[in-house]
Amino acid sequence: MQARTSLPADQLCRRCDPDKFQFATTAELDDLTEAIGQARAVEAVRFGIGMRHDGFNLYVLGPVGAGKHALLRQYLDGRAGTEPQPPDWCYVNNFGDSHKPRALKLPAARGTVLRADMQQLVEELRATIPALFESEEYHNRVEQIDAEFNERQAGAFEELAKDAAVQNIVLLHTQGGFSFAPSKNNEVVEPEEFDKLPDAEREKIAHDIEVLQERMEKIVRQVRQWRKERFAKIRALNREITLFAVGHLIDELKAHYADLPEVQAYFDAVQHDVVDSTDEFRKPHEMPAVGLALAQTQGSEPPDFRRYQVNLLVDHAAPDGAPVVYEPHPSYQNLVGRVEHIAQFGTLLTDFSLIKPGALHQANGGYLLLDAYKLLSQPYAWEGLKRALSTREIRIESLGQMFSLISTVSLEPEPIPLDVKVVLFGDRMLYYLLAEYDPEFAELFKVAADFEDEVERNDVNDLLYARLIGTMGRKAGLRPFERGGVARVIEQCARAIGDAEKLSTHMQGLSDLLREADYWAGEAQRAHVAAEDVERAIEARIHRSDRIRALVQEEIQRGTLMIDTDDAVIGQVNGLSVIQLGDYAFAHPTKITAATRVGDGEMIDIQREVELAGAIHSKGVLTLSAFLAACYASNRPLSLTASLVLEQTYAEVEGDSASVAELCALLSSLADLPLKQSLAVTGSVNQFGQVQAIGAVNEKIEGFFDVCNGRGLSGEQGVLIPAANIKHLMLRRDVVAAAAEGRFHIYPVENIDQAMEILTGVAAGEPDAKGMLPPECVNYRVAARLIEFSLIRQSFAIGAPQKTGTRRKSRKKQ
Repeated sequence: MQARTSLPADQLCRRCDPDKFQFATTAELDDLTEAIGQARAVEAVRFGIGMRHDGFNLYVLGPVGAGKHALLRQYLDGRAGTEPQPPDWCYVNNFGDSHKPRALKLPAARGTVLRADMQQLVEELRATIPALFESEEYHNRVEQIDAEFNERQAGAFEELAKDAAVQNIVLLHTQGGFSFAPSKNNEVVEPEEFDKLPDAEREKIAHDIEVLQERMEKIVRQVRQWRKERFAKIRALNREITLFAVGHLIDELKAHYADLPEVQAYFDAVQHDVVDSTDEFRKPHEMPAVGLALAQTQGSEPPDFRRYQVNLLVDHAAPDGAPVVYEPHPSYQNLVGRVEHIAQFGTLLTDFSLIKPGALHQANGGYLLLDAYKLLSQPYAWEGLKRALSTREIRIESLGQMFSLISTVSLEPEPIPLDVKVVLFGDRMLYYLLAEYDPEFAELFKVAADFEDEVERNDVNDLLYARLIGTMGRKAGLRPFERGGVARVIEQCARAIGDAEKLSTHMQGLSDLLREADYWAGEAQRAHVAAEDVERAIEARIHRSDRIRALVQEEIQRGTLMIDTDDAVIGQVNGLSVIQLGDYAFAHPTKITAATRVGDGEMIDIQREVELAGAIHSKGVLTLSAFLAACYASNRPLSLTASLVLEQTYAEVEGDSASVAELCALLSSLADLPLKQSLAVTGSVNQFGQVQAIGAVNEKIEGFFDVCNGRGLSGEQGVLIPAANIKHLMLRRDVVAAAAEGRFHIYPVENIDQAMEILTGVAAGEPDAKGMLPPECVNYRVAARLIEFSLIRQSFAIGAPQKTGTRRKSRKKQ
């Protein structure tokens, strides 16, 4: 057997040499303006922003804290400043149908001017129109119309009175109107005297009165018609006076907006409505209930005049190019806008001035940034956004109105054309789910900008990270970092990603580390942040989160959790389990045991039987059965029943990183060879016995090291890891120091044979040219035991066991 050697200390952690930097502190470095290692994502962003066709909106993929927002804002702010300003949008009253307000489009900054002009117009009309109606000229013309009417009325009744007098009948004025009575010598005949007249005379007088009465009724009807004519003339006069007041004011406004036909048409409608509403300007204190409620609520113009105001929905008065809007709470109404109501006497009231804009209005003509998870969490917000992008218009419609949940009369504002580039931020899983289950997603978000989680670690990127540290520190007002501190931060970035050859691009984590290191530098009263401050920040962060880890370690040291770190035991090995608590992960050893006996090839995973195993863990255990059958029983039944269990585990176990340890325990039980308990094992195994890489290798090594260190390092303890994980090693300094002194060992293994040789101290054994294994090697003992199981099983079936040679099928070594 060729002894396996442990890894040298310089392979356990790739240090960053501070002496390779040519600066003393980051204050000497220029700011970093580009994103490190995000060339693919930046190219996608530039393409998506530059592509102006429909549907080429962006979905930015990447983990939270990767700096996606900062990069997009930096790029968009620079680009948007060079783009033309989008137009202003206003809502104005629709005088033909007040429930359907009109939308007006104006060049940037002219919406504010229009709103001020209309306010000024109303103020001038409120002052001018009452003054004109109080003028002497107006009163003279009204008196002339009244005199003409009175003259015609009086003339008609005088003529009737004369004709009646000829017939000895007098026209009398009473409280109820007019009446006729017989007369004699110009005096009314009393009823008693009238009754004494001859019948023929009385009949004649009654006939004459009847004829006169008919004439009077005709005159009364004429008077009513003349009164209508009088009212019409006065109304025409009022319109003439009002038109005189408003006409030249409207003409002046039209001259200022001659280039905007829609605004010209609006002015015409305003003029027509003002002329039709003369009495409201003459008596502004008389307001209907709706107007009074709105005026009291908002402390503004009475509503009869508010209808001439302009609701400036989007104002681009500031010359800052295209808008870049981030909506932190993308609810349906915050996206598409809303129509507000006020309650008055149990009734909900509204008008066009209560229309409020949404993020789509604010970003129209520019860029809208949204968090995908928050968007999908809001009811109907995702559907509202898709509808707006598909129809290319913003239609304000309340959810209650959409689903007929309210019966109040609401507004139907005219939709506004939409031209916006939407950028969604989200993780990869959400992107793939949307692409799979929402057919409209691919049509509306055709550009994916995928941010890298890590970048290559080399001298060039190390210097870029140094500049990044300096840039972030200056923006946050932190102390400059010494080059030793920069080197320690770079090492921690590699540790954070779990790869000695990579650096993490998690900008939020980096920013937090810099701030914490700056704090400890301040506590030490240093002008610059040193490596000691970064180390203290890392240790303090771990200390704040490792209460559970400390409890687990304590229970192991007290023997509550049974972990052996010396001697050798058959069918027992130390596996390594990882616990993730928020953003903090730690590992601890777990005892794995195996038991074997004669059977029919069944592999019992006790965790799976009691439903405490995830799918990946169960896959790893089933792989062991395939390995045994392929390597030791290719030409005979696998007459084995084996059981495996992770002892003292009371929650679900997931992952296949214990499969190497489980296989070692299984082979130890079959070969009747004890395994060294001073060693822990991690790794995944395939059907051919090759050891595959696993995650969290640093945490697993350190978890077993802490147990051994707590009991005292003997020089025999260590961890077996997959050889493929060597490049991921970024171990703590105390672990590296112990390894350098020979008190702790890290053994890389490529296949299960190498693992068994280290754990047992016995050669695994290679088949010779005839396929025969050397006696007493691990594989010989395993094969012999499986043949023994097969013969025992056959003896139960046919009576007598048969002898056979001990062979093992050759397999490729990795």
